[in-house]
Order: sequence, then structure tokens, then C-alpha cells
Amino acid sequence: MQMPTEQIKFWVALNRVPRLGTTRFRKLETFFGDLEHAWSAGIGSLRAAGLDARSATAVVEARRQVSPDAELERLERAGVRPVTWHDPEYPPRLKQIDGRPPLLYVKGSLIPEDEVAVAVVGTRSPTSYGREAGAALAGDLARCGITIVSGLALGIDGIAHRTTLARGGRTIAVVASGLDIVYPKDHTGLAGQIAEQGAVVSEYPLGARPDSRNFPRRNRLISGMSLGTLVVEAGENSGAGWTVQHALEQNREVFCVPGSIFSPASRLTNRLIQEGAKLVASHTDILEELNLSVVARQIELRLNEDLPPSPDADSEADLLRCLNHEPMHIDDIRRAARLPVALVGSLLTMLELKGQVKQVGGMHYIRIGEATPTYGR
Repeated sequence: MQMPTEQIKFWVALNRVPRLGTTRFRKLETFFGDLEHAWSAGIGSLRAAGLDARSATAVVEARRQVSPDAELERLERAGVRPVTWHDPEYPPRLKQIDGRPPLLYVKGSLIPEDEVAVAVVGTRSPTSYGREAGAALAGDLARCGITIVSGLALGIDGIAHRTTLARGGRTIAVVASGLDIVYPKDHTGLAGQIAEQGAVVSEYPLGARPDSRNFPRRNRLISGMSLGTLVVEAGENSGAGWTVQHALEQNREVFCVPGSIFSPASRLTNRLIQEGAKLVASHTDILEELNLSVVARQIELRLNEDLPPSPDADSEADLLRCLNHEPMHIDDIRRAARLPVALVGSLLTMLELKGQVKQVGGMHYIRIGEATPTYGR
């Protein structure tokens, strides 16, 4: 049962208090019974609940600046739902990890089927091999009914999200800022698409900037929502290393795509394979390791009737002939190509991953070539 509005607004308000966190939320709830009483408590009562002096003072000071009703209204205007760890929508797998956030902010929907999820992460600057491998593996997993979880970053994250959308699958983006701030800005349109076909999730309130310290913490949620984490391509200093570390601490599986011994982009993945990570050459390697092969096959057979058809070379060529260096809206592309809208979306995603087209804002696309103009200037 969803928590009543008159209660959840106090969760939202207290989540504005810096460094309150999992342990202190639990102490407040245990001591006061509900967070409405915690919100209005004095410093003495807050200290009795187990808060240190600094945290208790922070709660009292927050009451002068934060209105629970105004916070809830702000979320409603932004189309964001607060989900506490008591709500049925809160990911059950995430409840199992240490330091789980007491409150999630959600755009889109979280559904029971998202329990069968795999995280796909990697470098922001993939090679052509990494782009192809990431698209193939994420797309095949999506067609088997696996929810793809990633971090909305450039590179492998974006490829995983876009390919999943193109395959008609579900994808969840976990971000390191408030949901009213999309980072990177180039993925504003992608974030909107993900919210329609999955969810964009954050533990940070509206207005929170994408501070560098937030990303390692964000990565624990990516691995925490997933049965396992697939690293496609990553150098030794890649942020994907944080996701792997969290996955191991959470007793989740780690999978890696092997790469060239000469490629800096594969140094982390190759080392992780040496240390025991599962080498992945096909999505079936992941399904078998997670004991999902039979279930995934049944889902795939059921979903394939409704999923967009896989793009082929002839269709891609037909679509490319409709594009040039002038921005063209997807609806105009569909009419010019005389192809189903689902197939056009899938084709554009594949061509974008191959570096042949580019989305330049507002669902407008251009063909990449010489003297490409800058859109919107």
C-alpha cells in the first residue's frame, strides 16, 4: 500500500537534511513511530532518538527553510513520485543492500518485472568494438525480457539505454542529481524516453547538482537493483570500477566483455576476468550464469510478437537516403521512408550507435558527414 500523502511529505522534507542517511532515518522512525513527529521534535528528543548533536541541529534548522507541503507540490509539478522503502514500488532487491536510501525519486514506473535486471556499464569513450558489443548484448538481453539498468552517462550507458528502448525493452536510469537536472544535457531527450519505457531514479532531491562525490554512491544503486553487472569496456580508472566494487560487496555477479590486450579501454575488464569475473561472449553466458535461460526464452517468445522488428542493412540504407545535414523530425523521417514508426525508432538508434546519424534535439536527426551544421544556433 502506498504511503499516505500526509505522511510521505515528511519523508521528503527530512530527505532535504544533509547527511541524515539510512541509519539516522531508521533511528527516527523507530523512536518516533512516524516521521511527522520526528519532523516537529526538539533537539532533546532528536538526541534521545539517537541523532548526534550536528544532525539534530540540522533537522531543527531545516524546519525554518523547508515546507513539507511545498516540497510535495514541487515534486508533483515536476512529474516526480517519492517512493519510500515501505512502498511496494521500492525495488525489493535494493532493500537487501547496506546503505539503501530511505527515499527514491522516480519518473516513470518501477514494476515487479524489474527484479529480473542486469546492469550494463562502461567507459564514456568506447571504441567501435565496445559500442558494437554493448549494443548487441544490451539488445539481446532486452529481447529476453531483462530490464537494463545503467547510469545515463555518455558512452556505454547511453548505448545500453538506447538499444534497450529500440528493442522495446524496459530500462532504468539511476542518476546522481535531482530529477529536474539531466546530466549530461545531451541525454535530456533520452531521459524522457526512458521515463516513458521504464524509469529514471535518484536518491537526491530536486535541485541537487551532479556533484562528483554523488557518482560513486549512485553506482551502488545501479548494482543494487540488478542480479549482476556487465562491464562492456572500461579502463583502470573508469567509474565502472565503483559499480563492480559495490556489486561484489552486495554479493552480486560481475560479467565482463574481454578486449584487446593492447586497448586501454579493456584494461579493467581484462583484469577483472583474470580475477574471476565471468567472461561474456554472448548474452546467453549471462542468462546461464543467472539461471535465467528457460525463463528468458519463454519471455522472449511472448514478447517477440509485440517488439519492433530487428533492423536490417537494406532498411538502414533506405532510411539513410531520407536524411541529410539539415535537421529532420522523426515523424517526417517516418513519412519519407514509409516505414512503421517502431522500426524507424529502432533504425535511428542503430544508425546513431554506428556513428552515421545524430540526434540534435527535439527528436530531430541529421546524417553525419562533412560540414555538419550546429543545430539551434
